Amino acid sequence: MSTSPSPGDLPVRRIDRILAFMSLGLLVLSIVCFFAIIIGTSTGMRQADFGTGAWPVVSLIVYIAPPIAFALLIALLIATFVRRARANKGR
Repeated sequence: MSTSPSPGDLPVRRIDRILAFMSLGLLVLSIVCFFAIIIGTSTGMRQADFGTGAWPVVSLIVYIAPPIAFALLIALLIATFVRRARANKGR
């Protein structure tokens, strides 16, 4: 049996879930790419091999994804604070 939310709780919007899961997904992708580079380096791949194929994209993801994930998390926090402020102002 489900319970109804208390009057003080605000419902979670779709954009909040999208921002949260995108941030989490980018962080997980960055960690996976980081470990792929570590494993690729430890298996004896030469440095020249990292300049071809998918390795430049994997290396770029490690550098680009965490700042984007952080920006998405900040956007989520700002949106949540604004929504709560508007809800408290209306009461």
